Amino acid sequence: MSEIDENNALTEESEQTANTESADGILPEQTAKTESADEISRDGEVQSEESAPAEAAETEKAEATKKKINIKLPRGLKNLFTKGISSRELKNYEHTPPTEQELKENILIADHIKQYFSIENNIISQPIRFLKAVDDVSLRVPYGKTVGIVGESGCGKTTLGRTILGLYRKTAGEVYFDGKNITDYTNHQMNSIRTDMQVIFQDPYSSLSPRFSIGSIIGEGVAVHKIVPKKDIKDYVINIMTRCGLQPQHYERYPYEFSGGQRQRICIARALAINPKFIVCDEPVSALDVSIQAQILNLLKELQIERNIAYMFISHDLSVVQHISDSVGVMYLGSMVESGPTDSIFYEPMHPYTRSLLSAVPVPDPRRKSDRVILSGSIPSPANPPSGCRFHTRCPECMEICTNERPVFKEYKKGHFCACHLYSQD
Repeated sequence: MSEIDENNALTEESEQTANTESADGILPEQTAKTESADEISRDGEVQSEESAPAEAAETEKAEATKKKINIKLPRGLKNLFTKGISSRELKNYEHTPPTEQELKENILIADHIKQYFSIENNIISQPIRFLKAVDDVSLRVPYGKTVGIVGESGCGKTTLGRTILGLYRKTAGEVYFDGKNITDYTNHQMNSIRTDMQVIFQDPYSSLSPRFSIGSIIGEGVAVHKIVPKKDIKDYVINIMTRCGLQPQHYERYPYEFSGGQRQRICIARALAINPKFIVCDEPVSALDVSIQAQILNLLKELQIERNIAYMFISHDLSVVQHISDSVGVMYLGSMVESGPTDSIFYEPMHPYTRSLLSAVPVPDPRRKSDRVILSGSIPSPANPPSGCRFHTRCPECMEICTNERPVFKEYKKGHFCACHLYSQD
């Protein structure tokens, strides 16, 4: 076949192909448009596929912000972020100021005293756990009278006395002394009334400086507060020492040269030397012999009559408290459970704890059998006191309400207060 014939054959095939496509209804121009539309749709799909993960990520972030982060921390570290208790919340209590008549009759009025010691703080030094040494205690000490405070070791007797004197900065409560509200007194303001309130410490060994002679220890307060002229200080101190059972030659001696009973007499002489109106006697005769105890108790009574001194007498010896006190308060685990006149407390006790304490007093009669009330268990920790009545874990007369509700410290007889569900709480 020649070249001309081949070219004609190719031309005929191309014409036939074009006719076939036109017969199917698809034109070349439409094909181009279709291809361009497909490309646009594919671009849109690609863009939508790319934007979907971004939108999902934003949604997840939004949901994450709404959810609280729950991180498991060790208990010790978690407590650092626990909300603490502010001093304002601790002082939030109802307080009724004493009447003018109460201020005239009582040299000391303590209302709703709380003394908490922080044992655990959070990250911003707010306390989250407390040791409640004294919890909501109220007390009245009349002029020239003695109020005895009794209770087991660790119940808060000494802490109450130190808090009232301002040696501890109280957590909450109001204190009135000699007609004045000294609740918010600064250290400088407290110095002005230090001559009117004194303390006889429980431990005569640690409360006396070994570097000073006895004359210097007793005479220091006399000199600072100018009780007598400087030239008369030695004679004045020797006179006080003699009245407390010490000898004049003891003036130049040092504490290590004395026995425990003699050291306690030195502490008593130091407290009496500046003519106070109120003295916290923290176990003042516990370290003395029986004969010396009688001398010191009689001395305290004589000075009380002579100078109209009021005492807050803390002791474990119920017979001594009965002898010297005009009224008695019974404490248990930082709280006052009963208080009243001495005869009423000793002969008509209301609270089960008071009855158990009195049953432990030995009776000097071998023919008389005492009805001993034995308590089960031990004293709970003041850092984790039981709910309701704090005595219910050991009380032989415990009821269901005792485990849930704290009893009201209420007056049932004239001057006789008690906190117990055995009696009406209305």
